[in-house]
Amino acid sequence: MSETVMRGVWYERFGPAADVLIHGEMAMPTPDFGQVLVRVMASGVNPHDVKKRSGWMGPVMPAPKVVPHGDAAGVVVAHGRGLPDDTPGIGERVWVYGAGHGRPGQGTAAEFITVRADRVAVLPGNLSYEAGASLGVPVLTAYYALLADGPVTGKTVLVQGGAGAVGSVAIELARWNGARVLATVSSPEKVQIARAAGADATIDYKAENVADRVMELTSGRGVDRIVEVDFGDNVTTNAAVLKANGTLASYSSTRVREPVFPYYDFAIRGCRIHLVQAMTMPPEVRQAAVDVATALLGRGLLVPRIARTFDLAQIAEAHELMEAGTAPGNIVVRVADG
Repeated sequence: MSETVMRGVWYERFGPAADVLIHGEMAMPTPDFGQVLVRVMASGVNPHDVKKRSGWMGPVMPAPKVVPHGDAAGVVVAHGRGLPDDTPGIGERVWVYGAGHGRPGQGTAAEFITVRADRVAVLPGNLSYEAGASLGVPVLTAYYALLADGPVTGKTVLVQGGAGAVGSVAIELARWNGARVLATVSSPEKVQIARAAGADATIDYKAENVADRVMELTSGRGVDRIVEVDFGDNVTTNAAVLKANGTLASYSSTRVREPVFPYYDFAIRGCRIHLVQAMTMPPEVRQAAVDVATALLGRGLLVPRIARTFDLAQIAEAHELMEAGTAPGNIVVRVADG
């Protein structure tokens, strides 16, 4: 392989992972103004990555050739011009988030990626590259859903899907911020994950009535905030348990893509509905999330949970596992050894 090409994965049409993902060589990128070049060691897989590749997000390809994934961890190997003073130096280990935002088709499932300097952060020395690749979407989403409009100290938070990649981070952040945390789960294994993250109580949504159990655990008062993984599927439950002037922060609605919204169930109590998209969060909130995450990661108070790691040549299997929804934690593709 020459110095001007690299290994990577891309797709040129929507469809099943095994049918459309292509593993081969592509041109080596060069950092432009405000960018750094990162050698990717591990690439994180998130639900929106597989939704984009399948065509679930819309029928129009964002670019003729799309390299999937936005999260990664690796090493800075070159600087472009016009970088901020606090840009990680050449040779520093970093985690990358939203690598392709605003640049259609450019993702982290490749040996090298150019990325804006404000989308990389120094990776704490106690974390592996695989752990670093698990941070971006889960950490930013959880922070935005939980803390973007103020602390939750002394409040009660319900995390729907508490064993998921975003859910477990939301539990950790809520506990660190002094909240009482209730979490829904679907298996004994996921009970252990949510408890390890710091949940005060778990509710098996397959075996229990979630609304009844939440009201029992809160002595009929309900919860101050809900971090929601599937808005349409849980909207009735959430309307039943959210306190007056409470906040429902939802980052997905997969099972019911276009939900019917019971407006007055929320409106008569002055509830706030926040639809969360981490990659479009305000820059100052994003930076606050990165700062908090970096501090907590270094202290061992935020622990990425990796369900499976795949090699780059197995990326289709990684996408299929994400689509199956059975992995309790993050799914990572190893791009290089190190």
